[in-house]
Amino acid sequence: MRRMTSAFLSLSALLTASVLAAPVAGAAPQDGGPAAVPAGWERVEGSEPARIAGSDGRDRASAAAGRSATDLSASAQDDDSGTFALKSVRNGKFTAAEKNYASPNTGVLRARSTVVTGGWEGFAFEWHEATRTYALKSLANNRYVAVERNYTGTSQNVLRARSTGTGTWERFTLYYNEGADRWALQSALNGRFVAMENSYTGSLQYVLRARSLDVTGSWEQFELYEIEG
Repeated sequence: MRRMTSAFLSLSALLTASVLAAPVAGAAPQDGGPAAVPAGWERVEGSEPARIAGSDGRDRASAAAGRSATDLSASAQDDDSGTFALKSVRNGKFTAAEKNYASPNTGVLRARSTVVTGGWEGFAFEWHEATRTYALKSLANNRYVAVERNYTGTSQNVLRARSTGTGTWERFTLYYNEGADRWALQSALNGRFVAMENSYTGSLQYVLRARSLDVTGSWEQFELYEIEG
């Protein structure tokens, strides 16, 4: 059995808008320039996520119940940044890469799992020194997570594990709030923070989307579970 320890992470073709319900007022899409660094948050780099996840002392072993070492691909972790599962603070669910969804939704990230059952909920965080950003690689399909800027409407900027390489679309900055013991995830492509769309309906309910100008609350926050060998 692998051991999981936790920290907090304050965190595509056209999708049909008809399957989505409008978010609540506090989670509405926001327009304008790149987001500023939120007050109380500090940038995280390199192997710091693994260090924090391994030192917080919380016992979260139940989150990985029934999960074996062979559930995750060891080859997906290319550096020492760490392999993690992301749990939404908003709905208490782990993020999964929907690799069996049909095009154009294939690989979309959605906070919908109650436990970590295998590679669907696992992501390797790969640090890139030159840009001081992370790329997230899904262990479900071995693809990097991209922000789909060319999608339209409320589907614009959804996160989808679909890339074989990394560029600005696939890079993210992490921020840590020591007081709240939580983290924020910001897209390098559009400067927006990743939010979980709790009020969407249908197959894209709980989809992750880079659309917030600030960390306004639990929409943009995720628990971060380190997956250890």
